[in-house]
Amino acid sequence: MNLIKLIFFLVIFINFNIHAETNRIIIATTTSTYDSGLLKYINTFFEKKNNIKVHPISVGTGQAIRIASNGDADILLVHHKESEIEFIKNGYGIKRFQLMYNDFLIVGPKNDKDNCKSIEKKLNYIKNNKLVFISRGDDSGTHKKEKELWENNDLNPSNFEFWYIENGQGMGSTLLMTNEKRAYTLTDRATWITFKKRENLKIICENQPPLLNQYSIIAVNPKINKNINYEGATKYIRWILSAEGKNLINNYKVKDTQLFFFNYK
Repeated sequence: MNLIKLIFFLVIFINFNIHAETNRIIIATTTSTYDSGLLKYINTFFEKKNNIKVHPISVGTGQAIRIASNGDADILLVHHKESEIEFIKNGYGIKRFQLMYNDFLIVGPKNDKDNCKSIEKKLNYIKNNKLVFISRGDDSGTHKKEKELWENNDLNPSNFEFWYIENGQGMGSTLLMTNEKRAYTLTDRATWITFKKRENLKIICENQPPLLNQYSIIAVNPKINKNINYEGATKYIRWILSAEGKNLINNYKVKDTQLFFFNYK
């Protein structure tokens, strides 16, 4: 068992042992909501107001869904609609609430002179010229979105050659490799803004409808694990969907830039 897997199982073990406490809730969530500092910022307000401690487990969307499906989290906060709907359909979640959004970006080397007229044309340009593309390759929401973008262009990443590299790690590590290789990758804007080692990269494609990055929040079904704090989960969800949650999300900025946009309806 490698170190990353060992740490992951230790986190699950520790969280499971505190899970039965009613003054704690566990959120299985994405790396972007955690690494951007958003959850740390807004959870402080919830904890002070409700005397409930919030413990995020920050992993890729696929892994977060597996954690919640096992009943090892009270709340799921991720960003892949199809997977979220399947999660509820299979009886693991109660109800999906659209919470907030930002967007994805294609970033690449600063010497790229090809204008991004559309995502489809840019991906074809990368493939046809065999330009190095770094994929997260970790079943995260970003990885799922990337595969959808290729597939919507009738391209199958499993058939790609040497120029397509699967990193198998998080967004920070993937951006670091992309920067070192002066390659291309898909990233969420929040991570891009907070990432420091990007001197060889620039934004290539942005502000296009296929790049919308929607986040949703779901209470885990208490029937799958008796230790799930459903009361605490519903209290947190009601709070984050309220006017207070809206203001906190919309007012959170890094480098004078708003990272997430509340859009519950």
